Amino acid sequence: MYDALTLAHKLSHPFSLAFALHFTAELHQRCGEVQAARERAEAVITLSSEQEFPTWLASGTSLRGWALAEQGQREEGITQMRQGLAATQAIGANIERPYFLSLLAEVYGQAGQTEEGLAVLAEALAQVDKTGERFYEAELYRLKGELTLQSSVQSVEFRVKETEACFHKAIEIARKQQAKSLELRAATSLARLWHPQDKKADAHHLLSEVYNWFTEGFDTKDLQEAKALLDQLTEGQ
Repeated sequence: MYDALTLAHKLSHPFSLAFALHFTAELHQRCGEVQAARERAEAVITLSSEQEFPTWLASGTSLRGWALAEQGQREEGITQMRQGLAATQAIGANIERPYFLSLLAEVYGQAGQTEEGLAVLAEALAQVDKTGERFYEAELYRLKGELTLQSSVQSVEFRVKETEACFHKAIEIARKQQAKSLELRAATSLARLWHPQDKKADAHHLLSEVYNWFTEGFDTKDLQEAKALLDQLTEGQ
C-alpha cells in the first residue's frame, strides 16, 4: 500500500495517486481503522474534485460517509454514502457496488434501521448475480444474517434459523474463495450466535480453527474481536 502511494507521488500522476489513495482508504476500512480511512477518503475527495475524477470522487464520498457513521455522525454518514452510490450509478461506474452497499447496510443495522439494511443487501446480492462480482459475497450473507437476527418481522425461532443459514452460507463461500478474513468474520458471527445455545464447544472449535490460521494482523479489529470471543468461550470449559 505504501509502496503504491510512494510511487504515485513520485510519478506526479494525479489519476494514479487518486487510485492509490482510494484503495488505501478501502484497506483501512476493511481493517476497521476508521480515522485513517476517513483521512485517505478525504484526500481522494480533494484530489478528485480538483482533477474532475468523478468515479474516485463518488467512492471517496461513500468511504468518508462510512467513517462519519462509525464516528457517531450516522445521519450525515448515511447521506454521504447514498450520495456516493447515486453518483457512481449515474455515471455507470458500478464496479465494487456490492461492497459499498454492504457498508451502507451495516450502518443501517447499527442505526436500528434493519429493514432498510436488508433491502440494501437484497440489491447488493442481485448485483452480484448480475455481474458475477463475488469478492464480497461472503460478507453480504454474513450481514444478511446479522440484520435478520435484529429484525422483528418474523418469530425469534425463524430468525435464528435463517441467521444460522446465512452464516453457514457466508463461511462456505469464503472457504471456496480462500478468503480467510471474511471466513473469520462469518465464523465469529456464527460462534457468537451459538454461544448462548449450549454450543460452546462447537463454537470454540469453529472459531479457533480459522483464528489459528493467522500469523499476523492481531492488532486488527476482526482478530481482536475473534480473540475476545474465544476467551469467553474458553471460560467454564
